Amino acid sequence: MSFIPGFEPLSEPSGPALWFIFNEQKLLIVNRDGHEDLPQTSDLKTPSLMTMYQQYIGSLNGKPCYAAEVNGTDPIPAAFVFRGIRSLFGRFEDEAVLVAGLANQLIVWNRNHRYCGKCGHPTENKKDERARVCLDCGLVNYPRLSPAVIMAVLKGEQILLARSQRMPAKFYSVLAGFVEPGETLEQCVQREVREETGIEVDHIRYFGSQPWPFPDSLMVAFIADYAGGTITIDGSEILDAGWFSAGSLPAIPPKISIARRLIDWFMETKG
Repeated sequence: MSFIPGFEPLSEPSGPALWFIFNEQKLLIVNRDGHEDLPQTSDLKTPSLMTMYQQYIGSLNGKPCYAAEVNGTDPIPAAFVFRGIRSLFGRFEDEAVLVAGLANQLIVWNRNHRYCGKCGHPTENKKDERARVCLDCGLVNYPRLSPAVIMAVLKGEQILLARSQRMPAKFYSVLAGFVEPGETLEQCVQREVREETGIEVDHIRYFGSQPWPFPDSLMVAFIADYAGGTITIDGSEILDAGWFSAGSLPAIPPKISIARRLIDWFMETKG
């Protein structure tokens, strides 16, 4: 599958449009002949669904994609159901799930910036880029992006994995954290590993990146080497952590995440 982002609708779209419609962070799914799928324009006509904050977000496999929101108090037709985005992991194509995350992120941003945060006047969509501009003072707001680091810490033939309080399932993953103002990505790697496990790291090198819309992150992945310390956790944010070899890994994240890519890389190189 191939997604091409955009903010201006295609002049000659090929095929029916796909709709990513949300309410309270949950995606509207249509049951078509016993199979759950993304709604297309024809699915929304009968019965009619009243949508808000409609915006074009790009095309997926040549099909125009639109994001929108529905009022939670309005009745939903029997053919539709709301699903959490994470529940679609492994059931929908990975890129479709990531586009759904992008759509949700843009809907929240669009709703939260209907009025200017500086002077309080209404805003409108900027015509030449994805942004909202104040009609009075001219302040421009772009979709929020929160940089975060995620890192595989290696100690010989072992990798450092931890189980977090925030994780929806009881799996172990690599460490991650948000970048603070005035901090480089490498400094963030060192700080987050130290704060969460008491471990010191060095030889930090870039691995890759992934947009991660839960809610609005850009995950920048690194590999780092153990440089000293003993695992120490506080039991609140990190519930457990340990060193694992490629042949004895615990339950790990799904393949859609860059966390899993880091772990798969470790298994391929150390297994």
